[in-house]
Amino acid sequence: MPLSTAHVATDRPARYVKQLISHLGHKATAEVTGAGRGTVTFRDGACSLVSRRGELVLIAAAAELDALAGVQDVVARHLVRFATEEELHVEWSAPAGGDTLEIVTPAVDDYLLTHCTPADQVLTELAVATREATGRSAGMQVSADEGALLEMLVRLAGARRAIEVGVFTGYSALCIARALPADGYLLACDVSTEWTDLARPFWERAGVQERIDLRIGPAIDTLRALPEEPAFDFAFVDADKVGYPAYYEEIVPRLVPGGLLVLDNVFLGGTVLDPAFQEQDQQAMRLVNDALARDDRLDCVMLPVRDGVTLARKR
Repeated sequence: MPLSTAHVATDRPARYVKQLISHLGHKATAEVTGAGRGTVTFRDGACSLVSRRGELVLIAAAAELDALAGVQDVVARHLVRFATEEELHVEWSAPAGGDTLEIVTPAVDDYLLTHCTPADQVLTELAVATREATGRSAGMQVSADEGALLEMLVRLAGARRAIEVGVFTGYSALCIARALPADGYLLACDVSTEWTDLARPFWERAGVQERIDLRIGPAIDTLRALPEEPAFDFAFVDADKVGYPAYYEEIVPRLVPGGLLVLDNVFLGGTVLDPAFQEQDQQAMRLVNDALARDDRLDCVMLPVRDGVTLARKR
C-alpha cells in the first residue's frame, strides 16, 4: 500500500498528458512512455497518466499514505489549472495495497478455463497428485490454461531445444516437452528432488521422459556451465524470484535468433506495482521487468495472464 486511481472525464486526455509531462518535468522526472501515456516520478512517489477515449486515467503510487496524498494533490491541482475550457473533476479511489489487486476474478477464471483446451488425463492426475502431496505449495504449479499457453508457444516457435528453470512437480515441463518434436530436448533445472521425484512417473506415462534432462543443483550454475553460444529455441523461468535477473542474463545469449523467453509471476500478486513492497523478490522482479523492456536484443510483451507472464523474443 498504497495505490490510487482517478478516472477524469474529458475529451482532451492526450492534450493533458502532454501538458502535465511538460510542466511537471521542471519539478520532477517526467517522460512520455507511449502514445498518449506518460509517467511523472517525484521524490516520494509517482503518477502514471493514461489517455483513453473520453477520459484521462491517473494512477498514483507511493510507499506511504502521506506521500501518496502529496502526489495526488500536485497532479490534480495542475490538471485542473490546465483545464481552461472545461471543468474537470478529479476523484481518487481509496488507497489500496498491490497485494489486494484481483488480476483474474473468479468469474473470468471460470470462463477462460471452460473455453480452453482441457488438460488431458495425465496432466489432470498430476495436478491432483500435486495438491495432495504439496498442500498449499500446490499454488506454485502453473494453471491448466497457462500450461496450454506454454505448449502452444513451444509449437508456434517450432522449438527443438528448450530450458526450464524451476520444475516443481513437473507440470510445465510436461507441457513443454510434449510440444517438442520426437528428438526434442528440454533441460529442466531444479534445486531439489523433493518435488521433482513426483514428476518422473507422469513424464513416463506421457512418453516424454526421454526428452527431459533433469539437472539437480543451483540453476544459475547449470546455466553458466552451458556453452556460451546460441543453442536454445525456448526458455521458461518460474523459480526463485531473486534469481530472475541472473537467469535472464544467462539465458538470453544462449537463445537463437527468434528464440522465446517466457517469465512467470512478473506481477508477484500485484506487489511489484506497489512501492510499499521493497523485499528482495519485488526489487529483483522490478529490475528484470525494467531490463526486459529496455533490452535492445529483445522484443517484449507483458501479458495479464494469471500472475503476469512476459514473452520476450530474441531479435
